[in-house]
Amino acid sequence: MKRELEYGALSLRKRATVKLVAWSVPEILPTAIYGVAVARATDSFLAGHVWQGIAWLGGLVATAGLGAAGARQVYTRLGDLVEPVRDDLVRRVVAGALRTGDDSAVARLNRQVEIVRDTYAGLVMVLRSFAVTLFGVLAGLLSLAPMVAAFVVPPFLIGFALSLGVLGMAADRVRASLQADEDLAASAGMVFGGVRDITATGTEEYAEFLVGEPIEAQASAERALAKVAALRTLCFAVGGWLPLLILLATGPWLVGRGVSTGTLLGGLTYVLIGLQPALGQVMAALGDSGLRYVITLGRILDTSQPDEPVRAIDAVQGHRVNAQRLTFAYGQAAEPVLDRLDLTIPEGDHLAVVGPSGIGKSTLAALICGMLTPSGGRLLLGGVPPTELTTERLAETRVLIPQEAYVFSGTVEENLSYLLPDATTDELSAAVDAIGATALIQRIGGLGAVVKPAELSAGERQLIALVRAYLSPAPLVVLDEATCFLDAEAERQAEVAFAQRGGTLVVIAHRISSALRARRILVLDGNKAAIGTHQALMRSSSLYRDLHGNWDPIISQIQPAS
Repeated sequence: MKRELEYGALSLRKRATVKLVAWSVPEILPTAIYGVAVARATDSFLAGHVWQGIAWLGGLVATAGLGAAGARQVYTRLGDLVEPVRDDLVRRVVAGALRTGDDSAVARLNRQVEIVRDTYAGLVMVLRSFAVTLFGVLAGLLSLAPMVAAFVVPPFLIGFALSLGVLGMAADRVRASLQADEDLAASAGMVFGGVRDITATGTEEYAEFLVGEPIEAQASAERALAKVAALRTLCFAVGGWLPLLILLATGPWLVGRGVSTGTLLGGLTYVLIGLQPALGQVMAALGDSGLRYVITLGRILDTSQPDEPVRAIDAVQGHRVNAQRLTFAYGQAAEPVLDRLDLTIPEGDHLAVVGPSGIGKSTLAALICGMLTPSGGRLLLGGVPPTELTTERLAETRVLIPQEAYVFSGTVEENLSYLLPDATTDELSAAVDAIGATALIQRIGGLGAVVKPAELSAGERQLIALVRAYLSPAPLVVLDEATCFLDAEAERQAEVAFAQRGGTLVVIAHRISSALRARRILVLDGNKAAIGTHQALMRSSSLYRDLHGNWDPIISQIQPAS
């Protein structure tokens, strides 16, 4: 059976959006029926039909339960829609900061990215709730009494339209607030970084002046935003309270034209419980959080790395890695991390990459996997530059597990089968046993248990990520210190499992024992490199001898790959 794999943030967000919308549908029914139920129950009680009134209220409770079930599913799907957005923004901010050396990137990374992530989640939920409420209330009012709807809906829409008209003024003031925030962060960072020099030279007053102006500018910007909030309050009065006053004022007139007391009470219920809270939430979201989201997102995108070119190639010939004079530097003025490296990794190879910390091992892994673009030379994966492959083809060809393993809130099965959605229970169990994660999965509660990432240790998160990579259909596996939080025996079991899995294994080694298990070893030494077997490198590479000598392995426990 052919396995269809769905990769890429875009496809994941599309699926998450469809699920979010689908689970919002059950909430429409209780929203539409509560005004009708109140009206019919009230009229039944006034007419002496007590049990009929109780039945209407019972139906209202039943539909509320249905809506609650839908809301629960909505919240469980929200993370699938929001977290990929944050991950993409962090990548853009960090890449832009490395490229430009922008000091204000700290403010964007520490605060503005979180503003975008949290606000995006809030906007999704508020707009979804507003649409559900508006659709349900309109349906309920029209079925209850079109005459009541004629008095309620127009002022509500006018108030909503006025709130949208205020957004233009608010946008300028939010931009000024964000600019003041970045200016303050840059000024404060500069002053705090030179505290010793300031104290030594007695220039405290000048430092106070440097920070004082940005502080006052930010305070002024926040006061301007408060004035816009007052205008939004007026818009809410028109859209939220005016329909209620109109309905109360016209109540006797409506009753005189055949509208029952229960129907009038049902209309008031729709306004007080439905339209008024929905309008308040959507105005707050669009007028404050929404503007911050749009403007902050725009600033992040404007100052971060330009959009990557669209990957257009969708065909590779195997997964052989071939680097010719490969060069990479973080910035135009920076020293190359890798300089004219020639390297071939044939299919089926087991290569360990060793070297001092910061020498470029993770950079090489990112280049092989298409996460970075070479500054010079070229690197081919299956005869094609990996940065030019489509996202789907790249994901089918290689899998990269970094040091900080990513585990998301969801079931154990969802975490393990993320790269192979249609994995069978037998396949999952075999992968768990091979990697050595059986005890961990049992402790969590089995494949159906919910994973709580905050309750897992770094090593436990690595085990889950390793099983996920083992299940991936990609023939090229790159482990970038992906076992550094495991003990030596757990690391050995995981690496042996990958070596016996088939395909190609590249290990960025955390311990020299990983090198002893590999078929070949690449030693990175500054801008130089040496490659060979353990025995050959012990004779030819002084750095490798030093690395080996600084670790006291139990050689008898290390079994090189065949």
